[in-house]
Amino acid sequence: MVDPARRLICAALLTAPFAVRADLPDTIARIKPAIVIVGTHMRSRAPMFELKGSGFVIGDGTLVATNAHVANQVLDKDRLETLAVLASVGGRQQVREATVVASSTEHDLAILRIQGPALPALPLGRSEAVREGQTIAFTGFPIGNVLGFVPVTHRGIVSAITPMVIPVDHVSQLNTANRNRLARGTFSVFQLDATAYPGNSGSPLFDAESGEVIGVLNMVLVKAGKESVLSQPSGISYAVPIAHLAALLESVR
Repeated sequence: MVDPARRLICAALLTAPFAVRADLPDTIARIKPAIVIVGTHMRSRAPMFELKGSGFVIGDGTLVATNAHVANQVLDKDRLETLAVLASVGGRQQVREATVVASSTEHDLAILRIQGPALPALPLGRSEAVREGQTIAFTGFPIGNVLGFVPVTHRGIVSAITPMVIPVDHVSQLNTANRNRLARGTFSVFQLDATAYPGNSGSPLFDAESGEVIGVLNMVLVKAGKESVLSQPSGISYAVPIAHLAALLESVR
């Protein structure tokens, strides 16, 4: 006769894998309402909205986090071009005009304030607690307009916590910004075993189970030229730890 306690342990072991697999779909369902597209809007252009990258809602619901290289756009003010986000609200897409309220080129982060009612915001986790091998996911808009304005989730692990590096073949290729960064010292980033594409910049990197944001996707390792990002993806991406976004957020409040 099988001991009842042993029967319960066996049942738990048999069902555990299915419970783990169910966590990520539930997390994605919670994450998606806060994912937005960051771009520019011009009424006289077709299409009127042009994607520049991804972003996610934080704070009081009127703030959006993204990369500085996504938010810092040169706008055609003569043609009334504006920085904007495209958000899905009640199954319909809304264009919300945006303004940069904080930016850090060093950490490639920016915070936008958007017009209109507050949107669902994502909780920020602690990047200090992130461990190598941890299961992560990120949701954004890879390859921009090609796949349509539908948020896409990629899954992977934190493969390393490593100093930010500047991949160049010769020191003469270092531009002023990179030389200044080297002079100030480097900071650690999350290297990911996950494939990202153009359009994913600014996507939230989140813990697959809790849904807490632990980083902001900002860079993909390119094996050859820019064209190879699509045809030969490296499968190596990088994210800025969320501690740097939390510090930037404090300057907004």
